[in-house]
Amino acid sequence: MYIHCSDQELVLLKKIAEAAEALDVPCYLIGGFVRDKIIGRPTKDIDIVCLGDGIELANEVSKYFKPKPSVSFFKNFGTAQIKLADIDIEFVGARKESYQLDSRNPLVLAGTLEDDQNRRDFTINALAISLNKADYGELIDPFNGISDLDNKVLQTPLDPHITFSDDPLRMMRAIRFATQLNFLIEEKAFAAIQQNAERIKIVSGERIADELNKILSCKKPSIGFDLLYKCGLLKIIFPQMVDLAGAEYIDGKGHKDNFYHTLQVVDNISELTNDLWLRWAAVLHDIAKPVTKKFEVGHGWTFHGHEVLGGRMVPKIFSQLKLPQNEKMKFVRKLVELHLRPISLTKDNITDAAIRRLLFDAGEDFDALMLLCSADITSKNKQKVKRFLENFEMVKIRCAEVEASDQLRNWQPPITGEMIMERFNLPPGKTIGDLKNAIREAILDGVIPNNYDAALDFMLKKAAELGL
Repeated sequence: MYIHCSDQELVLLKKIAEAAEALDVPCYLIGGFVRDKIIGRPTKDIDIVCLGDGIELANEVSKYFKPKPSVSFFKNFGTAQIKLADIDIEFVGARKESYQLDSRNPLVLAGTLEDDQNRRDFTINALAISLNKADYGELIDPFNGISDLDNKVLQTPLDPHITFSDDPLRMMRAIRFATQLNFLIEEKAFAAIQQNAERIKIVSGERIADELNKILSCKKPSIGFDLLYKCGLLKIIFPQMVDLAGAEYIDGKGHKDNFYHTLQVVDNISELTNDLWLRWAAVLHDIAKPVTKKFEVGHGWTFHGHEVLGGRMVPKIFSQLKLPQNEKMKFVRKLVELHLRPISLTKDNITDAAIRRLLFDAGEDFDALMLLCSADITSKNKQKVKRFLENFEMVKIRCAEVEASDQLRNWQPPITGEMIMERFNLPPGKTIGDLKNAIREAILDGVIPNNYDAALDFMLKKAAELGL
């Protein structure tokens, strides 16, 4: 075997080979599994291509295991899948493809192994290993993909214009692989992406979102977003992010390039967490700066209210990018809206009331907010960053002290609306809301402690003032 496999994988491949031989169907290990094994990258997805019926081969392979695994098959695509423990095996018959200009869904015909390798997106994904008795374990590398792996280069097996025009999603995949593997996209291939960028419009938003999420999940997402920007794809799929790019100068005063600042924040947060939605909050934290940007004579550039407007933009952007309209979106919006608040607490003379309000508003997402805010501290001046981070640590300590005494992060009102209605025999209405709000504000302002007895006494006094 050309690649190094675990004992479990070797047994598995031998059984696939036996099943293929029983059917007299040549078959090959191909694609990402081969690539990842060669470069030492963890992988659990095995792709098998055969010169015959992939569904039939999958059914035959399932007979070689006890208990017999179920086979999921997709007749429209001629593919089948078997799940074994933590390994997914996909089977497909070798094919050749042709495309129409308005669709990335190919017209498929049965083909040879050579046809199948020709249709692959990149040379490093066209590598195949024989599972046939005559040459078991031999590598079949018609496009010198091994050399490209060694040189960390992404290029297409055929003319890149044809590869990317046929299936424009491959342009996103090129950038995703470049980000995941830290590979360079070959010059002609990158030029082809630039020239075919408009073709991305025929790809579904869901598929684009999937690639964006994979890029954002990488160790250093800035690589991918920078490539998306430079090739022109980002302008088409996410124009609001491109609007962040560039710096403007008036009277010698400029502002930072908010696109590259955002990329730095995304990389910073990615060192701290794998949470995809916290990373999306980093992407969107300054998204409204272009529309709030103003130059004030004697002061310079301002972006007043960008956090509030940015929060309002989040649902529309999530809808545009086909991201989920659920609690994940609400989490991102909340963090965008609050991302300036902890930084403001680094100033002198900040009251405990201001800290209570932050703890209350952030609630269970307080720790995530603090991660975002620490990632947002960027500057070329290392001493400035060091000073800001030290101040920020003091804020975290002070927040912890206030939280320990007031317990506001997952705050539940000590007096509920139902309790107020029962106490004063009142129906639901404005008076109930006014009393609840008064109690909450008194606790946040530190007028009363956050407990039932103090809240009850305050409610009774407030009710008396209202003539209840």
